Amino acid sequence: MRIKNKNLLSTSLVIFLIIFSITFNQYYGYIGILPIDSFLVFNSGYDVMNGYYPFKDYWTIKEPFIDLIQAIFFKLFGVSWFSYVFHASVFNCIITVFTFFLLKTLNLNNGLSFFYSICVAVLTYPTAGTPFSDHHTLILCSLALYSFILAIYKKNNFFWFLIPILLGFSFLSKQAPTVYVIFLITILSIIFFFRSKNISNFLYAFAGFILILILFFFFLFFGGIKFNDFLIQYFSYPMSLGGTRFEWLFPFDFKRIVWRYKLQYLSILVLIYLFIKFSFEKKSGKFSDYLIIFSVVIFCLLTIMHQLMTINAIFIYCLIPIFCGLSHIYSEKYLKKNQTIGNLLIALTLCSTLYYYSQYVKNRTFMDLRDVNLENSIDGKEIHQELSKIKWITMFYPTDPAKEASNIKLVLKTLEKDKSKKIIITDYQFISVFLKQYDFSPTRFWYDFHGYPTEKNMYFDYWKEFVLKQIRKNNIKNIYVLKPLHGETKPLENILKNCYQKQQFSETFYKLILKNC
Repeated sequence: MRIKNKNLLSTSLVIFLIIFSITFNQYYGYIGILPIDSFLVFNSGYDVMNGYYPFKDYWTIKEPFIDLIQAIFFKLFGVSWFSYVFHASVFNCIITVFTFFLLKTLNLNNGLSFFYSICVAVLTYPTAGTPFSDHHTLILCSLALYSFILAIYKKNNFFWFLIPILLGFSFLSKQAPTVYVIFLITILSIIFFFRSKNISNFLYAFAGFILILILFFFFLFFGGIKFNDFLIQYFSYPMSLGGTRFEWLFPFDFKRIVWRYKLQYLSILVLIYLFIKFSFEKKSGKFSDYLIIFSVVIFCLLTIMHQLMTINAIFIYCLIPIFCGLSHIYSEKYLKKNQTIGNLLIALTLCSTLYYYSQYVKNRTFMDLRDVNLENSIDGKEIHQELSKIKWITMFYPTDPAKEASNIKLVLKTLEKDKSKKIIITDYQFISVFLKQYDFSPTRFWYDFHGYPTEKNMYFDYWKEFVLKQIRKNNIKNIYVLKPLHGETKPLENILKNCYQKQQFSETFYKLILKNC
Protein backbone atom coordinates (compact mmCIF):
# COMPACT_ATOMS: atom_id res chain seq x y z
CA MET A 1 0.00 0.00 0.00
CA ARG A 2 2.87 2.37 0.89
CA ILE A 3 4.61 1.61 -2.44
CA LYS A 4 1.38 2.31 -4.31
CA ASN A 5 0.98 5.66 -2.52
CA LYS A 6 4.60 6.58 -3.33
CA ASN A 7 4.07 5.81 -7.00
CA LEU A 8 0.90 7.88 -7.01
CA LEU A 9 2.74 10.78 -5.40
CA SER A 10 5.62 10.56 -7.90
CA THR A 11 3.17 10.48 -10.82
CA SER A 12 1.28 13.49 -9.43
CA LEU A 13 4.50 15.46 -9.00
CA VAL A 14 5.64 14.63 -12.55
CA ILE A 15 2.28 15.76 -13.96
CA PHE A 16 2.57 19.03 -12.05
CA LEU A 17 6.16 19.54 -13.29
CA ILE A 18 5.05 18.97 -16.90
CA ILE A 19 2.22 21.50 -16.64
CA PHE A 20 4.29 24.07 -14.74
CA SER A 21 7.42 23.89 -16.91
CA ILE A 22 5.38 24.36 -20.10
CA THR A 23 2.99 27.09 -18.94
CA PHE A 24 5.72 29.05 -17.13
CA ASN A 25 7.82 29.26 -20.29
CA GLN A 26 4.76 29.95 -22.46
CA TYR A 27 4.07 32.99 -20.29
CA TYR A 28 7.56 34.47 -20.57
CA GLY A 29 7.87 33.59 -24.26
CA TYR A 30 5.34 36.35 -24.91
CA ILE A 31 7.19 39.09 -22.99
CA GLY A 32 9.84 41.18 -24.72
CA ILE A 33 11.66 40.83 -28.02
CA LEU A 34 15.32 40.74 -29.07
CA PRO A 35 14.87 40.69 -32.86
CA ILE A 36 18.13 38.96 -33.86
CA ASP A 37 17.45 36.09 -31.42
CA SER A 38 13.67 36.02 -31.09
CA PHE A 39 12.93 35.44 -34.78
CA LEU A 40 16.00 33.47 -35.86
CA VAL A 41 14.62 29.94 -35.52
CA PHE A 42 11.12 31.16 -36.44
CA ASN A 43 12.27 32.03 -39.95
CA SER A 44 14.68 29.16 -40.51
CA GLY A 45 12.19 26.60 -39.17
CA TYR A 46 9.64 27.91 -41.67
CA ASP A 47 12.26 27.70 -44.44
CA VAL A 48 13.10 24.06 -43.68
CA MET A 49 9.40 23.21 -43.60
CA ASN A 50 9.12 24.64 -47.12
CA GLY A 51 12.14 22.83 -48.55
CA TYR A 52 14.95 25.38 -48.09
CA TYR A 53 17.88 23.81 -46.26
CA PRO A 54 20.88 25.08 -44.29
CA PHE A 55 24.36 24.97 -45.85
CA LYS A 56 22.78 24.78 -49.33
CA ASP A 57 20.20 27.57 -49.51
CA TYR A 58 21.61 29.74 -46.73
CA TRP A 59 24.88 30.02 -44.82
CA THR A 60 24.77 28.90 -41.22
CA ILE A 61 27.27 28.16 -38.48
CA LYS A 62 24.82 26.69 -35.95
CA GLU A 63 21.42 25.20 -35.13
CA PRO A 64 20.40 22.95 -38.08
CA PHE A 65 18.89 20.47 -35.61
CA ILE A 66 16.82 23.20 -33.94
CA ASP A 67 15.60 24.42 -37.35
CA LEU A 68 14.48 20.89 -38.21
CA ILE A 69 12.65 20.45 -34.91
CA GLN A 70 10.94 23.83 -35.35
CA ALA A 71 9.84 22.79 -38.84
CA ILE A 72 8.22 19.72 -37.25
CA PHE A 73 6.46 21.88 -34.64
CA PHE A 74 5.16 24.20 -37.38
CA LYS A 75 3.96 21.19 -39.36
CA LEU A 76 2.16 19.70 -36.35
CA PHE A 77 0.74 22.82 -34.68
CA GLY A 78 0.67 25.41 -37.45
CA VAL A 79 2.87 28.44 -38.13
CA SER A 80 2.21 30.64 -35.13
CA TRP A 81 3.93 32.28 -32.19
CA PHE A 82 2.26 29.73 -29.91
CA SER A 83 3.83 26.73 -31.65
CA TYR A 84 7.16 28.57 -31.75
CA VAL A 85 7.23 29.20 -28.00
CA PHE A 86 5.78 25.74 -27.39
CA HIS A 87 8.94 24.24 -28.94
CA ALA A 88 11.04 25.92 -26.22
CA SER A 89 8.48 24.99 -23.57
CA VAL A 90 8.67 21.30 -24.48
CA PHE A 91 12.44 21.33 -24.05
CA ASN A 92 12.00 23.15 -20.75
CA CYS A 93 9.66 20.33 -19.76
CA ILE A 94 12.10 17.61 -20.87
CA ILE A 95 15.01 18.87 -18.76
CA THR A 96 12.69 19.43 -15.78
CA VAL A 97 11.12 15.96 -15.82
CA PHE A 98 14.40 14.16 -16.48
CA THR A 99 16.04 16.05 -13.62
CA PHE A 100 13.30 14.71 -11.36
CA PHE A 101 13.81 11.22 -12.76
CA LEU A 102 17.60 11.38 -12.26
CA LEU A 103 17.43 12.62 -8.68
CA LYS A 104 14.73 10.09 -7.78
CA THR A 105 16.72 7.25 -9.34
CA LEU A 106 19.76 8.27 -7.29
CA ASN A 107 17.58 7.91 -4.14
CA LEU A 108 16.68 11.50 -3.34
CA ASN A 109 13.19 11.69 -1.87
CA ASN A 110 10.13 12.93 -3.75
CA GLY A 111 9.96 16.32 -2.04
CA LEU A 112 13.58 17.28 -2.63
CA SER A 113 13.61 15.91 -6.19
CA PHE A 114 10.53 18.01 -6.91
CA PHE A 115 12.07 21.11 -5.32
CA TYR A 116 15.29 20.99 -7.33
CA SER A 117 13.41 20.14 -10.54
CA ILE A 118 10.94 23.00 -10.30
CA CYS A 119 13.84 25.42 -9.81
CA VAL A 120 15.28 24.06 -13.06
CA ALA A 121 11.95 24.79 -14.77
CA VAL A 122 12.02 28.39 -13.54
CA LEU A 123 15.59 29.15 -14.63
CA THR A 124 16.23 27.19 -17.84
CA TYR A 125 14.23 28.28 -20.88
CA PRO A 126 12.12 31.17 -19.53
CA THR A 127 15.19 33.45 -19.79
CA ALA A 128 14.79 33.43 -23.58
CA GLY A 129 11.27 32.03 -23.89
CA THR A 130 11.79 31.14 -27.55
CA PRO A 131 14.03 28.45 -29.12
CA PHE A 132 17.70 29.38 -28.84
CA SER A 133 20.93 27.49 -29.54
CA ASP A 134 22.61 28.00 -26.15
CA HIS A 135 19.59 26.70 -24.26
CA HIS A 136 18.98 23.71 -26.52
CA THR A 137 22.64 22.77 -26.42
CA LEU A 138 22.89 23.09 -22.65
CA ILE A 139 19.78 20.94 -22.21
CA LEU A 140 21.00 18.23 -24.60
CA CYS A 141 24.49 18.19 -23.04
CA SER A 142 22.90 17.92 -19.59
CA LEU A 143 20.72 15.03 -20.76
CA ALA A 144 23.83 13.30 -22.14
CA LEU A 145 25.47 13.71 -18.73
CA TYR A 146 22.31 12.34 -17.07
CA SER A 147 22.46 9.33 -19.39
CA PHE A 148 26.12 8.77 -18.57
CA ILE A 149 25.35 8.85 -14.84
CA LEU A 150 22.37 6.50 -15.21
CA ALA A 151 24.29 4.14 -17.51
CA ILE A 152 26.85 3.66 -14.75
CA TYR A 153 24.43 3.69 -11.83
CA LYS A 154 21.67 1.48 -13.28
CA LYS A 155 23.93 -0.64 -15.49
CA ASN A 156 21.36 -0.15 -18.25
CA ASN A 157 22.59 -0.42 -21.86
CA PHE A 158 19.80 1.82 -23.14
CA PHE A 159 21.53 4.85 -21.64
CA TRP A 160 24.83 3.96 -23.34
CA PHE A 161 22.89 3.84 -26.61
CA LEU A 162 21.26 7.21 -25.87
CA ILE A 163 24.46 9.16 -25.06
CA PRO A 164 25.88 9.53 -28.62
CA ILE A 165 22.44 10.37 -30.00
CA LEU A 166 21.96 13.21 -27.51
CA LEU A 167 25.49 14.49 -28.11
CA GLY A 168 24.94 14.31 -31.87
CA PHE A 169 21.75 16.39 -31.62
CA SER A 170 23.56 18.77 -29.29
CA PHE A 171 26.48 19.19 -31.70
CA LEU A 172 24.03 19.98 -34.50
CA SER A 173 22.51 22.62 -32.23
CA LYS A 174 25.84 24.29 -31.42
CA GLN A 175 29.42 23.06 -31.54
CA ALA A 176 30.45 24.50 -28.17
CA PRO A 177 30.20 23.40 -25.41
CA THR A 178 29.17 20.09 -27.04
CA VAL A 179 32.70 19.28 -28.24
CA TYR A 180 34.05 19.68 -24.69
CA VAL A 181 31.33 17.42 -23.29
CA ILE A 182 31.95 14.84 -26.03
CA PHE A 183 35.62 14.64 -25.00
CA LEU A 184 34.68 14.42 -21.31
CA ILE A 185 32.10 11.64 -21.66
CA THR A 186 34.11 9.72 -24.27
CA ILE A 187 37.24 9.60 -22.11
CA LEU A 188 35.33 8.63 -18.96
CA SER A 189 33.31 6.03 -20.89
CA ILE A 190 36.48 4.40 -22.22
CA ILE A 191 37.86 4.27 -18.66
CA PHE A 192 34.62 2.67 -17.47
CA PHE A 193 34.56 0.15 -20.35
CA PHE A 194 38.08 -1.02 -19.55
CA ARG A 195 37.33 -1.15 -15.83
CA SER A 196 34.02 -3.01 -16.11
CA LYS A 197 35.16 -5.28 -18.97
CA ASN A 198 31.57 -5.33 -20.24
CA ILE A 199 31.68 -5.36 -24.04
CA SER A 200 27.91 -4.89 -24.37
CA ASN A 201 28.21 -1.34 -22.90
CA PHE A 202 30.58 -0.38 -25.70
CA LEU A 203 28.49 -2.09 -28.39
CA TYR A 204 25.32 -0.20 -27.39
CA ALA A 205 27.22 3.10 -27.31
CA PHE A 206 28.71 2.33 -30.73
CA ALA A 207 25.25 1.46 -32.08
CA GLY A 208 23.99 4.87 -30.93
CA PHE A 209 26.94 6.52 -32.66
CA ILE A 210 26.21 4.67 -35.92
CA LEU A 211 22.53 5.64 -35.75
CA ILE A 212 23.28 9.37 -35.35
CA LEU A 213 25.71 9.17 -38.30
CA ILE A 214 23.04 7.50 -40.46
CA LEU A 215 20.47 10.17 -39.51
CA PHE A 216 22.97 12.94 -40.25
CA PHE A 217 23.95 11.67 -43.70
CA PHE A 218 20.31 10.97 -44.52
CA PHE A 219 19.57 14.64 -43.75
CA LEU A 220 22.41 15.78 -46.05
CA PHE A 221 21.18 13.45 -48.82
CA PHE A 222 17.49 14.38 -48.41
CA GLY A 223 18.30 18.12 -48.40
CA GLY A 224 20.73 17.90 -51.33
CA ILE A 225 23.46 19.38 -49.13
CA LYS A 226 27.08 18.98 -50.19
CA PHE A 227 29.29 17.65 -47.43
CA ASN A 228 31.97 20.23 -48.28
CA ASP A 229 29.52 23.09 -47.68
CA PHE A 230 28.64 21.61 -44.32
CA LEU A 231 32.32 21.13 -43.51
CA ILE A 232 33.32 24.72 -44.30
CA GLN A 233 30.35 26.44 -42.68
CA TYR A 234 30.02 24.28 -39.58
CA PHE A 235 33.66 23.31 -38.92
CA SER A 236 36.29 25.26 -40.80
CA TYR A 237 34.95 28.79 -40.50
CA PRO A 238 33.96 28.56 -36.79
CA MET A 239 37.39 27.05 -36.04
CA SER A 240 39.01 30.06 -37.69
CA LEU A 241 37.32 32.15 -34.97
CA GLY A 242 38.21 29.76 -32.14
CA GLY A 243 41.45 31.47 -31.17
CA THR A 244 39.61 34.74 -30.71
CA ARG A 245 37.08 33.18 -28.35
CA PHE A 246 39.74 31.40 -26.27
CA GLU A 247 41.49 34.73 -25.77
CA TRP A 248 38.43 35.82 -23.78
CA LEU A 249 39.52 33.42 -21.02
CA PHE A 250 42.65 35.49 -20.43
CA PRO A 251 44.12 37.29 -18.66
CA PHE A 252 43.01 35.49 -15.52
CA ASP A 253 40.79 37.78 -13.50
CA PHE A 254 39.51 36.53 -10.13
CA LYS A 255 36.36 38.65 -10.18
CA ARG A 256 35.35 37.62 -13.71
CA ILE A 257 36.30 33.93 -13.60
CA VAL A 258 35.78 32.96 -9.95
CA TRP A 259 33.69 35.49 -8.05
CA ARG A 260 31.11 35.98 -10.80
CA TYR A 261 30.36 32.24 -10.76
CA LYS A 262 30.73 31.70 -7.03
CA LEU A 263 27.30 30.07 -6.71
CA GLN A 264 28.19 27.51 -9.37
CA TYR A 265 31.38 26.66 -7.48
CA LEU A 266 29.50 26.47 -4.17
CA SER A 267 26.94 24.11 -5.71
CA ILE A 268 29.68 21.53 -6.48
CA LEU A 269 31.80 22.10 -3.34
CA VAL A 270 30.60 18.85 -1.77
CA LEU A 271 31.44 16.95 -4.96
CA ILE A 272 34.90 18.51 -5.14
CA TYR A 273 35.56 17.48 -1.54
CA LEU A 274 34.39 13.91 -2.19
CA PHE A 275 36.44 13.67 -5.36
CA ILE A 276 39.60 14.69 -3.49
CA LYS A 277 38.72 12.36 -0.61
CA PHE A 278 38.13 9.36 -2.89
CA SER A 279 41.34 10.11 -4.80
CA PHE A 280 43.38 9.30 -1.69
CA GLU A 281 41.42 6.17 -0.81
CA LYS A 282 42.53 2.77 -2.08
CA LYS A 283 39.11 1.12 -1.91
CA SER A 284 37.69 0.30 -5.35
CA GLY A 285 34.07 -0.07 -4.27
CA LYS A 286 33.41 3.62 -4.86
CA PHE A 287 34.74 3.72 -8.41
CA SER A 288 31.34 4.29 -10.05
CA ASP A 289 30.49 7.18 -7.73
CA TYR A 290 34.02 8.52 -8.17
CA LEU A 291 33.54 8.59 -11.94
CA ILE A 292 30.08 10.19 -11.67
CA ILE A 293 31.29 12.88 -9.26
CA PHE A 294 34.28 13.66 -11.46
CA SER A 295 32.05 13.98 -14.55
CA VAL A 296 29.73 16.46 -12.79
CA VAL A 297 32.60 18.61 -11.47
CA ILE A 298 34.29 18.83 -14.88
CA PHE A 299 30.94 19.44 -16.60
CA CYS A 300 30.39 22.42 -14.30
CA LEU A 301 33.85 23.82 -15.09
CA LEU A 302 33.35 23.32 -18.83
CA THR A 303 30.05 25.20 -18.83
CA ILE A 304 31.65 28.10 -16.94
CA MET A 305 34.48 28.15 -19.49
CA HIS A 306 31.95 28.17 -22.32
CA GLN A 307 29.97 30.99 -20.72
CA LEU A 308 33.14 33.06 -20.50
CA MET A 309 33.68 32.61 -24.24
CA THR A 310 30.15 33.41 -25.40
CA ILE A 311 28.79 36.83 -26.36
CA ASN A 312 25.38 36.10 -24.83
CA ALA A 313 24.11 36.94 -21.36
CA ILE A 314 24.61 34.43 -18.54
CA PHE A 315 22.40 31.37 -18.97
CA ILE A 316 24.21 28.59 -17.06
CA TYR A 317 22.81 29.49 -13.64
CA CYS A 318 19.96 27.07 -14.41
CA LEU A 319 22.49 24.30 -13.62
CA ILE A 320 22.83 25.35 -9.97
CA PRO A 321 19.71 23.39 -8.83
CA ILE A 322 20.99 20.32 -10.70
CA PHE A 323 24.44 20.49 -9.09
CA CYS A 324 22.92 21.15 -5.67
CA GLY A 325 20.58 18.18 -6.09
CA LEU A 326 23.48 15.88 -6.95
CA SER A 327 25.55 17.31 -4.09
CA HIS A 328 22.61 16.65 -1.77
CA ILE A 329 22.49 13.00 -2.85
CA TYR A 330 26.18 12.37 -2.27
CA SER A 331 26.30 14.31 0.99
CA GLU A 332 23.56 12.03 2.34
CA LYS A 333 25.46 9.00 1.11
CA TYR A 334 28.98 9.84 2.32
CA LEU A 335 29.05 12.75 4.80
CA LYS A 336 28.26 12.72 8.50
CA LYS A 337 26.72 16.18 8.86
CA ASN A 338 24.54 15.54 5.85
CA GLN A 339 21.40 17.21 7.27
CA THR A 340 23.18 20.52 7.83
CA ILE A 341 24.82 20.35 4.40
CA GLY A 342 21.48 19.42 2.84
CA ASN A 343 19.81 22.45 4.42
CA LEU A 344 22.58 24.69 3.11
CA LEU A 345 22.17 23.26 -0.39
CA ILE A 346 18.42 23.84 -0.25
CA ALA A 347 19.01 27.41 0.90
CA LEU A 348 21.58 27.98 -1.85
CA THR A 349 19.19 26.66 -4.49
CA LEU A 350 16.22 28.66 -3.20
CA CYS A 351 18.15 31.94 -2.88
CA SER A 352 19.90 31.58 -6.25
CA THR A 353 16.62 30.69 -7.97
CA LEU A 354 14.82 33.71 -6.52
CA TYR A 355 17.76 35.99 -7.31
CA TYR A 356 18.30 34.85 -10.90
CA TYR A 357 14.56 34.77 -11.53
CA SER A 358 14.21 38.42 -10.50
CA GLN A 359 17.45 39.55 -12.18
CA TYR A 360 17.38 37.53 -15.41
CA VAL A 361 13.95 36.01 -16.07
CA LYS A 362 11.44 38.55 -14.83
CA ASN A 363 13.19 41.62 -16.25
CA ARG A 364 14.20 39.84 -19.53
CA THR A 365 17.96 40.43 -19.18
CA PHE A 366 18.75 37.80 -21.80
CA MET A 367 16.70 39.93 -24.22
CA ASP A 368 18.81 43.01 -23.37
CA LEU A 369 15.82 44.55 -21.57
CA ARG A 370 17.23 44.74 -18.03
CA ASP A 371 16.92 48.54 -17.76
CA VAL A 372 13.82 48.84 -19.94
CA ASN A 373 10.38 49.55 -18.49
CA LEU A 374 8.32 46.60 -19.73
CA GLU A 375 5.15 48.58 -19.05
CA ASN A 376 5.91 50.57 -22.21
CA SER A 377 5.28 47.47 -24.33
CA ILE A 378 2.53 47.34 -26.94
CA ASP A 379 0.43 44.42 -28.19
CA GLY A 380 2.20 42.71 -31.07
CA LYS A 381 -1.02 42.80 -33.12
CA GLU A 382 -0.27 46.49 -33.78
CA ILE A 383 2.48 45.17 -36.07
CA HIS A 384 0.79 42.04 -37.41
CA GLN A 385 -2.19 40.01 -36.29
CA GLU A 386 -0.06 36.87 -36.01
CA LEU A 387 1.95 38.58 -33.25
CA SER A 388 -1.15 39.15 -31.13
CA LYS A 389 -0.74 38.94 -27.32
CA ILE A 390 3.04 39.43 -27.48
CA LYS A 391 4.13 42.23 -25.17
CA TRP A 392 6.27 43.91 -27.81
CA ILE A 393 9.21 45.98 -26.67
CA THR A 394 12.85 45.91 -27.80
CA MET A 395 16.17 47.44 -26.78
CA PHE A 396 16.08 49.61 -29.93
CA TYR A 397 12.85 51.47 -29.15
CA PRO A 398 12.50 51.10 -25.36
CA THR A 399 10.30 54.17 -24.88
CA ASP A 400 8.51 54.25 -28.23
CA PRO A 401 7.66 50.76 -29.53
CA ALA A 402 4.87 52.31 -31.60
CA LYS A 403 7.52 53.96 -33.80
CA GLU A 404 9.15 50.57 -34.31
CA ALA A 405 5.76 49.12 -35.23
CA SER A 406 5.26 51.91 -37.77
CA ASN A 407 8.63 51.19 -39.39
CA ILE A 408 7.86 47.48 -39.71
CA LYS A 409 4.37 48.10 -41.14
CA LEU A 410 5.91 50.29 -43.86
CA VAL A 411 8.17 47.38 -44.82
CA LEU A 412 5.28 44.92 -44.79
CA LYS A 413 3.28 47.19 -47.08
CA THR A 414 6.18 47.75 -49.49
CA LEU A 415 7.23 44.11 -49.73
CA GLU A 416 3.67 42.93 -50.18
CA LYS A 417 3.49 44.97 -53.40
CA ASP A 418 6.76 43.55 -54.75
CA LYS A 419 5.99 40.00 -55.85
CA SER A 420 9.41 39.42 -57.47
CA LYS A 421 12.20 37.32 -55.99
CA LYS A 422 14.21 39.47 -53.60
CA ILE A 423 16.59 39.29 -50.68
CA ILE A 424 15.21 40.60 -47.41
CA ILE A 425 17.84 41.64 -44.86
CA THR A 426 16.46 42.21 -41.39
CA ASP A 427 16.52 40.97 -37.82
CA TYR A 428 12.69 40.99 -37.91
CA GLN A 429 12.68 37.68 -39.73
CA PHE A 430 8.98 37.01 -39.22
CA ILE A 431 8.28 39.45 -42.08
CA SER A 432 8.89 37.00 -44.92
CA VAL A 433 7.05 34.24 -43.03
CA PHE A 434 3.83 36.23 -42.57
CA LEU A 435 4.03 37.58 -46.14
CA LYS A 436 4.56 33.98 -47.32
CA GLN A 437 7.52 35.18 -49.38
CA TYR A 438 10.86 33.37 -49.19
CA ASP A 439 13.48 35.96 -48.22
CA PHE A 440 16.34 34.41 -50.26
CA SER A 441 18.68 35.55 -47.50
CA PRO A 442 22.17 34.09 -48.13
CA THR A 443 22.77 33.82 -44.38
CA ARG A 444 20.70 32.58 -41.48
CA PHE A 445 21.35 35.70 -39.40
CA TRP A 446 23.12 39.00 -39.92
CA TYR A 447 26.13 39.42 -37.65
CA ASP A 448 29.42 40.52 -39.19
CA PHE A 449 32.48 38.44 -38.15
CA HIS A 450 30.58 36.19 -35.73
CA GLY A 451 28.08 34.92 -38.32
CA TYR A 452 30.04 34.97 -41.58
CA PRO A 453 33.53 35.98 -42.78
CA THR A 454 34.90 39.49 -43.03
CA GLU A 455 37.29 40.46 -45.81
CA LYS A 456 40.26 39.62 -43.58
CA ASN A 457 39.11 36.05 -43.00
CA MET A 458 40.52 33.21 -45.11
CA TYR A 459 36.98 32.02 -45.98
CA PHE A 460 35.77 35.38 -47.28
CA ASP A 461 36.14 34.32 -50.94
CA TYR A 462 34.03 31.22 -50.28
CA TRP A 463 31.40 33.39 -48.56
CA LYS A 464 31.47 35.93 -51.41
CA GLU A 465 31.00 33.24 -54.04
CA PHE A 466 28.22 31.65 -51.95
CA VAL A 467 26.32 34.98 -51.85
CA LEU A 468 26.79 35.80 -55.54
CA LYS A 469 25.77 32.27 -56.50
CA GLN A 470 22.49 32.68 -54.57
CA ILE A 471 21.86 36.03 -56.27
CA ARG A 472 22.53 34.71 -59.79
CA LYS A 473 20.76 31.36 -59.31
CA ASN A 474 17.58 33.05 -58.11
CA ASN A 475 17.83 36.04 -60.45
CA ILE A 476 17.70 38.55 -57.59
CA LYS A 477 17.35 42.17 -58.70
CA ASN A 478 16.50 43.89 -55.40
CA ILE A 479 17.79 43.66 -51.85
CA TYR A 480 15.62 45.24 -49.14
CA VAL A 481 17.28 46.23 -45.87
CA LEU A 482 15.45 47.08 -42.65
CA LYS A 483 17.44 48.42 -39.74
CA PRO A 484 18.40 48.34 -36.92
CA LEU A 485 20.57 45.28 -37.43
CA HIS A 486 22.12 44.07 -34.19
CA GLY A 487 25.41 42.99 -35.76
CA GLU A 488 25.67 44.79 -39.10
CA THR A 489 26.01 48.29 -40.56
CA LYS A 490 26.32 47.80 -44.34
CA PRO A 491 25.20 44.24 -45.12
CA LEU A 492 26.64 42.71 -48.33
CA GLU A 493 28.09 46.02 -49.52
CA ASN A 494 31.63 44.64 -49.18
CA ILE A 495 30.62 41.89 -51.63
CA LEU A 496 28.48 43.87 -54.06
CA LYS A 497 31.01 46.73 -54.32
CA ASN A 498 29.81 49.04 -57.13
CA CYS A 499 27.13 46.88 -58.72
CA TYR A 500 24.15 48.46 -56.96
CA GLN A 501 22.24 51.69 -56.46
CA LYS A 502 20.64 52.61 -53.16
CA GLN A 503 17.04 53.78 -52.84
CA GLN A 504 16.09 55.13 -49.40
CA PHE A 505 12.48 54.69 -48.25
CA SER A 506 12.90 55.93 -44.69
CA GLU A 507 15.54 56.43 -42.03
CA THR A 508 15.64 52.68 -41.33
CA PHE A 509 14.50 51.14 -44.63
CA TYR A 510 16.21 51.13 -48.03
CA LYS A 511 16.66 49.06 -51.17
CA LEU A 512 19.76 48.02 -53.10
CA ILE A 513 18.99 47.78 -56.84
CA LEU A 514 21.44 45.32 -58.39
CA LYS A 515 23.12 45.79 -61.77
CA ASN A 516 25.58 43.31 -63.31
CA CYS A 517 26.63 41.68 -60.05
